[in-house]
Amino acid sequence: MANKISRRKFLISSGAVVGAAGLLGGSGLIATSCSGNAGSGKQVPLREKGTYYVPELPDKAIDGRPLKAGLIGCGGRGNGAVNDLLNAANGITITALGDVFEDRLMATRGNIARDHGQEVPLDHCFIGFDAYQKVIDSGVDMVIVATPPAFRPTHFQYATSKGVHSFLEKPVCVDAKGYRTVMATAKQAEAKGLSVVTGTQRHHERSYVAAFQLIQEGIIGEITGGNVYWNQGMLWYRERQKGWSDMEWMIRDWVNWKWLSGDHIVEQHVHNIDVFTWMTGKHPLKATAFGSRQRRITGDQYDNFSVDFEFENGVHLHSMCRQIDGCSSNISEHVQGTKGVWHSSGEIYDLKGNLIWKYDDEAAEKEFTQHNPYVLEHVDWVNHIRKGEAHVEAAETALSTLAGIMGREAAYTGATVEWDQISAADQDWVPENPQLGPVDMSAYTVPVPGKSK
Repeated sequence: MANKISRRKFLISSGAVVGAAGLLGGSGLIATSCSGNAGSGKQVPLREKGTYYVPELPDKAIDGRPLKAGLIGCGGRGNGAVNDLLNAANGITITALGDVFEDRLMATRGNIARDHGQEVPLDHCFIGFDAYQKVIDSGVDMVIVATPPAFRPTHFQYATSKGVHSFLEKPVCVDAKGYRTVMATAKQAEAKGLSVVTGTQRHHERSYVAAFQLIQEGIIGEITGGNVYWNQGMLWYRERQKGWSDMEWMIRDWVNWKWLSGDHIVEQHVHNIDVFTWMTGKHPLKATAFGSRQRRITGDQYDNFSVDFEFENGVHLHSMCRQIDGCSSNISEHVQGTKGVWHSSGEIYDLKGNLIWKYDDEAAEKEFTQHNPYVLEHVDWVNHIRKGEAHVEAAETALSTLAGIMGREAAYTGATVEWDQISAADQDWVPENPQLGPVDMSAYTVPVPGKSK
């Protein structure tokens, strides 16, 4: 199925035309099709137009009223999200910052001044576990929630109660209670006419959006299964430093602790799981899985998972994620249909292995100047705010996050876990009143599935 000729030669030799995704009013949905009829027989849509969201993807957000933005969580992703927001739109000012640690906050304040010429007032820089409330109450119009995932449901809930638009980094929760909080808050945000965009940036990546639209129009037929992967080397970690309390170490090293990150199947692999739930418009009904901890240095979570997700009508998704150095890497998604298969490399093949569609990178390069999906998701966020349009992605991301949680629990326990079971579970991992200081570390152990003999 490999195609070794260049895209330009391929288009010329095949007489390719702009496919079903087309050039849609600056949306960047550029596609090429190898034949006038991709696949055999009439295409039957998976979902009718108007029942699913296709974002407009201009290079920059529309101009409009000035907006004041706050950042909660001044780590690496928080810094990245601020840069993405300021690159996405004019007329945005960062007016408030919040973090548990002063050194992280002041570093972010310096970065914003150096890179964007904006100086956040010191009296709008807030430290502590309640900093999120102070940022939101400071008069911001919009807030970036980039704290460790455990805290995101509470921060989203508070922002929504105050009528503040939210950008929520993924995942949006780590446990069943957080999932229910986000689902309920999403309804409230929609009722208030708020714009809530999440960090599942593939929803704003031009090639993915083009493929999504074609799949909804039926180019690969009914979806019958798929495979999703995030296999890479070991992620970052923090060695404990002298003077750090238990809680400080855990939060600075948050990506390695179950209660803070949700484990990497939730924190990172949610991207890939989300692609399949997005393409199908469905969530899995049950999960059977295994995983283990082989080489992780800190924390209490696994470093590999393999999950069999079962959807309605007998559809199965194989999900695999691993963070171990010295192993093969694979970050991709594949969706199989009755008429063809889509690969996240930007290609669709029919059942005989013939290429029937390929995303046209060359045309996109000519048509657009902004191709970074991390920026484009903020373009979409600001556009909805300035147009006064309610747009809430939180519930959709909560569903894919809970799918990751379901797979995690199946691996931890060795049991097949059902959707209705995990969505109603009495699972709440977040301390009611977290404080910097000592923690009963004996409560944080690596899960072992099944029963010993």
